[in-house]
Amino acid sequence: MNIDGRPYRTIFADTDGVSVQVIDQTRLPFAFELKCLATLDDAAVAIRTMIVRGAPLIGVTAAYGLALAMREDASLEGIDRACATLAATRPTAINLRWALDRVAATLRQVQPGERLASAFAEAGRIAEEDVASCRAIGAHGGRLIADLHKAKGRPIRVLTHCNAGWLATVDWGTALAPIYDAYENGVPVHVLVDETRPRNQGAALTAFELHGHGVPHTVIADNAGGHLMQHGEVDLCIVGSDRTTAEGDVCNKIGTYLKALAARDTGVPFYAALPFSTIDWTLRDGVAEIPIEERDAREVTHLTGRTEDGGFATVQVVSPGSPVANPAFDVTPSRLVTGIITERGVCEASAEGLLGLYPERRQAA
Repeated sequence: MNIDGRPYRTIFADTDGVSVQVIDQTRLPFAFELKCLATLDDAAVAIRTMIVRGAPLIGVTAAYGLALAMREDASLEGIDRACATLAATRPTAINLRWALDRVAATLRQVQPGERLASAFAEAGRIAEEDVASCRAIGAHGGRLIADLHKAKGRPIRVLTHCNAGWLATVDWGTALAPIYDAYENGVPVHVLVDETRPRNQGAALTAFELHGHGVPHTVIADNAGGHLMQHGEVDLCIVGSDRTTAEGDVCNKIGTYLKALAARDTGVPFYAALPFSTIDWTLRDGVAEIPIEERDAREVTHLTGRTEDGGFATVQVVSPGSPVANPAFDVTPSRLVTGIITERGVCEASAEGLLGLYPERRQAA
């Protein structure tokens, strides 16, 4: 996607062939900076501190992180240590574990001297597959928006939560990919962007993306979505996912469940958009089984922003001394999800729906 007319991906191999560049998302939307990842620790810190974030991008970054680890220790023990380090950074997004398992399996099949090049090649393939998956998600979801526009005869208002755009993937995005597809195909669309406390990924990142691409949008407070649905001002909800179970339960940024409840009460279609790598075929009950990351209380107690004089300041917004809980995700049960948009098409949020798109999983199931 474009920034100031120049195409960027969120992560890409550096010209030196032994490091990678990422967009530092902690600096957005007020500063656009690239950060070099040259070591395993660089990659682990980038994931843990949300320099990179979004389930698909976390997976690709972990793949490159394992490749960077091969510069220092290409032994089998080195592979295991690197995987353990990266897997511990963030527990909820399944893409991270999936990518590590895939690269590690490739490395165990080659000699130590070949593992650095092999790991970089495999991480590159995972990145390209992510781009292709997101483009396909966009095409399938874009048709949903186009069909809705044809039926209603007016611009379609889509509500989304958190950031599941190209900044959360290598390119294109998941939940925003259908919006980009519709927009580029001339379908009038207007996006309602939840601010998404506590890290404000909607206000900071989704709005940044949409503004840069020229897509009409409006930032709203997190608690405004239900009100707008009640008054017929939302036609469709599309969210991303950090882990989706084999039964179609969707884990996404905290607050997604409440949007799904409001959508069900008001009859607004509610979709989750995600690639195959986000499906955890080993889990059935998302509420009971998906590990929910608990993040630093400071994300809730403090806010950082740009001051009127152009500087930056961090301020405390919670009463001093009050205890704080900060679960990063919640789970929306499949019964509240109208459908799941994947690179293979759109299905109902159920075991049969997902197996219809991924029949090769039937035997495993």
